[in-house]
Formats: sequence, C-alpha cells, structure tokens
Amino acid sequence: MRIALIALIVLVMLGGGGLLVGGFYLRSIESGIERVKAFDDVPEESRPEKVTTATNILILGSDTRDLENTSGSRSDTIILAHIAADRQSAQLISIPRDTWVFVPPNRDGSLGGREAKINAAYAWGGISLMVQTVEEFTGVRIDNVALVDFAGFRAIIDALGGVEIDVEHAFTSTHSLNPDGRRSFAAGPQTMDGAAALDYARERYAFADGDFARIRHQQQVIKAILETAASGGVLTSPGTLNSFIRATADAVAVDETLSLLDFGMELRHLRGDDLTFVTSPTKGTGRVGDESVVFADTESAKIFYDAVRRDAVAEIMAAIE
Repeated sequence: MRIALIALIVLVMLGGGGLLVGGFYLRSIESGIERVKAFDDVPEESRPEKVTTATNILILGSDTRDLENTSGSRSDTIILAHIAADRQSAQLISIPRDTWVFVPPNRDGSLGGREAKINAAYAWGGISLMVQTVEEFTGVRIDNVALVDFAGFRAIIDALGGVEIDVEHAFTSTHSLNPDGRRSFAAGPQTMDGAAALDYARERYAFADGDFARIRHQQQVIKAILETAASGGVLTSPGTLNSFIRATADAVAVDETLSLLDFGMELRHLRGDDLTFVTSPTKGTGRVGDESVVFADTESAKIFYDAVRRDAVAEIMAAIE
C-alpha cells in the first residue's frame, strides 16, 4: 500500500541538456547515490535475450529501501519503465503487487520455486529474485533497477512546492499520515503537499476496485511530479531546482551500472506528454486459498510484453488502446 516514485527518470531527464545544472554538479550528486547489486544472483542462463537498444528499468517502492532485505520486507509498488530505443517515448507499466505468478527458487533454494504473489519475490530473495521473477513473468530483460522509499517521495514533492492533482471523486483516506489517520479529499483540482499526495497515492480501501485505483493515482501523481519538475518555475529557480534534485537523489538507490548523467543526456527531450501509463493486463481479482490475488491475463500479457521486448512501440500503444 505504498508508492514508488519514478524519481530516477525525473532526475536523469533534468540532468540532460544542461538545464541550469552543470555536469560537474550532477556528477557530484550521482556519486552520492546509493548503489545496489541487482543482478549478481540472477542466473544468466535464465534471463531473456536482449534484442533491442531500448532500456527497461525496474522500479521498486516501499516504506524503506531495505537494500540487503534483512527484514523480509515486500516491494509494494512495481513499475517496469520501458524507454524506447529512439528515446522519443516511454511506457510505465504498473504490475499489481498481488499478481499471481511463478517465483523462482531463491539463492539457497529455501523459498520460492512455486506460484505466489509477485511481491513475495523481494521478501524471499531480495532485488535479484525480484528481477528474475519479473523477467520470467514478462519475458523482458531488465537493464537497470531503482529502489525508492516513500519518505523520500514526500520530500521530493515538498521541494517542488506541491503538485496539482485533479481528484475525480471525493473520498476519505482512513490510513493517512495525519495523527488521527484520516484525510478527506474533495473532488476537483487541488494542490497537494508531499504528505497529502502520499495519502492520495497509497489509499486503496476507499475504492471498489482497490489496488487498481491506487495504481491509477500513483500514475497520476508521477505525471504531476514530472510536469511540475520540468516547468519554468522550477528550472529558473536555482534554489528550488537544487532542493528537488538533492531530494530525488536521497530518495533513490540504483544498480551499479547506471550512469544518471549519461542516461539523462539521452533523455533530455523526453517530457510528461511523451510518457504513457498502463497497468499490466489482468483478469481481475480472486482467491487462491486464503489469499486475495490478482490474476494475470496471460494471453494478453504475452502479446503485450512481446511487443515491449521487441520495442515495437506502435504495437505497445495499440495494445494499450
């Protein structure tokens, strides 16, 4: 019930093109970002083949970046960000955390090797097992990984001075960060600070479609962050821009191979309108034993992820429509 932020992509997008930020400055920011060993325990023989120059980034979010996964925590938000080879578009694919999939065995074989909710992979085997599980489920090879914690998400939005969100229907969150655990949202456009945006994006119990509503709101907030971060008011204010970039850098950990500055140069023309948000194809919810799960639409998912694997952007967009 937490939110992952695509802060990684925000940061690299603003890193490109010299938008008031020198390369030396960004290199210093990049050097302070935590690095994780995301692929060390992923058997190469089990991995999908890399067939294009598109980039696929697995973004995982939870209450805290438990880099060693010592607490057995689960990743509550899973996003596969597909950056097209021509760098003219990106598709952000939300995979519901309760999606029922096959989870490969973990490193010592004590857990996994059976079907379970997809976020169990992180609890059982950390980042590497999550990479292996997502790759097996989608057939898409993961190039990079980013982890984001929700406390950092709040700081990023506050550094921007809030974000504009159009609330479709009024509702009350009963799992708020407020002391009484409640926050009411009126319908219509409004400015939200970090705490309010987090409450908005993590609530699911107030909606009939639960986690799917939460995913829609996550996507809505991510796009609002991108649009606000790329606005003239932020880019022409050195203080705001510095606060935003530092908050973003503090919120993420990335794998050892990703250079944010180099990637940012490639993505310097990408903006919010070039992003498409989609949820992995599903057949809805149901039960397996005593667990409430999301069933993947395996036939549709196979077609969709094959298009992603081949970077067939027109086919991806047709599948979304």
